[in-house]
Amino acid sequence: MTMLANDPTAAALLADVPCYPVPLQGQSPAIDALRAARAGHGLAIGKDGVMLILRRPWLALDVPVTPPIATHLPYGDAGAPRAELRCGLVPHAHLEAILDFLRAALPNEAAAFVLWNEATREFAVEFPVIDEATPSRLVYRTPVLPPDWHIVCDIHSHGTGPAFFSTTDDADDAHATKISLVFGRLDQPDGPTRASRLCAGGMFLPLPRSPFAGDHHET
Repeated sequence: MTMLANDPTAAALLADVPCYPVPLQGQSPAIDALRAARAGHGLAIGKDGVMLILRRPWLALDVPVTPPIATHLPYGDAGAPRAELRCGLVPHAHLEAILDFLRAALPNEAAAFVLWNEATREFAVEFPVIDEATPSRLVYRTPVLPPDWHIVCDIHSHGTGPAFFSTTDDADDAHATKISLVFGRLDQPDGPTRASRLCAGGMFLPLPRSPFAGDHHET
């Protein structure tokens, strides 16, 4: 079999993010294994385009990254998009606790993380170490997690201001796999506004629904 790269570092990187053509007929054991993996990511190339297949213990994501390929290829379809929380929805009580915490920090911004334990399947909320907090600036530390724990949601507030993702947020989120949420207008009696997205593979994707159980906010 011809090597894809003769440089060992390049070969290791290519092996870490494999790329597989979709067979026109039958199944692809390699793609099936990637989709069934506990963690990992790679690309499936179909006649309908290239699809990113990304797996984390808490997330199963299949997302197209190109339009259909114009040239003729003896390939099958990469398949339909998929975004599934393997961990399930976050209990609504955690959302209430987070909003209470964010409101208590007013007028300053604040932050919280939703964590999930792969072994026990329990969720937890962690309020991170804050290095600086003002009504317009927040510097906080991502928690160092013990074994079996994973970050599902990275949340921060904009105090009484609007909810949006800043250029700083974009830089912070660019290399992470997580759900990112920003809450704003926390002083308003009719409830806060929010911005939300799924960060994966260097992309910022719209959420198909809220990650919290019993939360019917439009994402």
